[in-house]
Amino acid sequence: MVRGAPRGESWAMNMHKALLAALLIPLGATLAVAPAAFSATPPAPAVAPASADTAAPTGPQDAAAAAAFGFPEAALGRVAHPLRTTEPRGGLADLRPFGRMVGDARVVGLGEATHSSHEFFTVKHRILRYLVEEKGFRAFALEAPWSTGLRLNTYLLGGQGDLKQIMDEEFQGTYRWWNNAEYRDLLQWMRAYNVKHPKDPVRFVGDDGGFAGAELYDRVSAYAAAARPELAPQLTELYRGLRPATDAETYVNDYLAKPMAERKKLAERTGRAVDLLKQRPGTGADADAHAWAVQHATAIHQMTTLYAFDWDDPRSIPDAMLHRDRIMAENVAWWQQRTGDKIVLAAHNGHIALRTYVPGSYPKVQGGFLRDKLGGGYLSVGLTFDRGSFNAFGPDGGVRRFTAGPAAPGTAEHTLDRVRHRDFMVDLRHTPAAARAWLAAPHTVKNIGATYPGIADAPQIRLAQSHDVVIHLQQVKAARLLK
Repeated sequence: MVRGAPRGESWAMNMHKALLAALLIPLGATLAVAPAAFSATPPAPAVAPASADTAAPTGPQDAAAAAAFGFPEAALGRVAHPLRTTEPRGGLADLRPFGRMVGDARVVGLGEATHSSHEFFTVKHRILRYLVEEKGFRAFALEAPWSTGLRLNTYLLGGQGDLKQIMDEEFQGTYRWWNNAEYRDLLQWMRAYNVKHPKDPVRFVGDDGGFAGAELYDRVSAYAAAARPELAPQLTELYRGLRPATDAETYVNDYLAKPMAERKKLAERTGRAVDLLKQRPGTGADADAHAWAVQHATAIHQMTTLYAFDWDDPRSIPDAMLHRDRIMAENVAWWQQRTGDKIVLAAHNGHIALRTYVPGSYPKVQGGFLRDKLGGGYLSVGLTFDRGSFNAFGPDGGVRRFTAGPAAPGTAEHTLDRVRHRDFMVDLRHTPAAARAWLAAPHTVKNIGATYPGIADAPQIRLAQSHDVVIHLQQVKAARLLK
């Protein structure tokens, strides 16, 4: 998602439709869903079989699948591990099998099939708790700007600022989906943990490039003034007119209204600033401060480069998306390698996947880049669901609640929902032969972005090539937005 993208009758609905198509609707799906009022009650959960390994085929498509693959749900049921709950509180013993799946991974990518469903956020909170308390993870990375991460870190480490104000100001535009009660609960847990463990805290990382807050310019300037005073005048000139003086949404709107030629010149200027800082590497006590200053300057350049693509030309979208997923991976890898922190990474399934869901628009995604950089040190965990509700922008640009019915026969979720556990996790790398053929074959998945309905057909993916682990939830409900 890109922060600052507006709603209603703004540029987003006019000259920058390509930007919306690529960023607001990252992996659009055409599912049979119906809008519901915010007070609508999600459908009542179906009762899952408690003891049977599988259910009998119920129609021609089920029979065809059984003929082609046997009963993959029965094979998956033999190696799947049930979740005791999707809520973050309480005991974590049921996550011990997940800990074995994580092994020695340094970055664990946790996906989501919608950007705004309660259970996807609470499961991430629960897994973060487990990985922090039992596996030594010390960072939570989110599909949000690098500068947002810095500001939240200041709060999480020292309590400076008001969490509500920070979330209201940082999670704007399409990043508004993160301004929810579930993530507020997660951040409050991180703060409470840090109060108890001040010498071994959990940090927050924003890995996206949709906005570069004033904090970045201030930190680069402060470093130059202290350690490279001869560079300060040049950096001031290169950053002239770029430091935000308005809220994020207004800033991004105004920035994207600039002529393409001007945006390209701004990207060239921020690139020169990075090069200038890199000319004389830091040494001794200055090495760490220098590395952080270069990274902050890089984050500024990532934003200006993202907006230097021609969003009005559909042919440029794949290159823009390649840039975006690459920088999200680079920022996570940089943090991990610089700090040594093991990281829980939260993003859409289509970003944390090992292979792209939509090759035409997303040539390569964050998870693929991280696998290249970290090898087995990166673990991709896809989260799926059978039915339930979610929040998204509707066709008119307004926030609406949608409900998705049970998965259709032949889809990945239809088979996963017939596994004997209601909610479960399964390691796709270690499954019986009867399941491997099904996992290797293409199946349609629910894949809902920030705007619904999407602009692309529901993607077909090969689960075994896309994720290392899948967590399947029978039912989800819309997250509780705070603003």
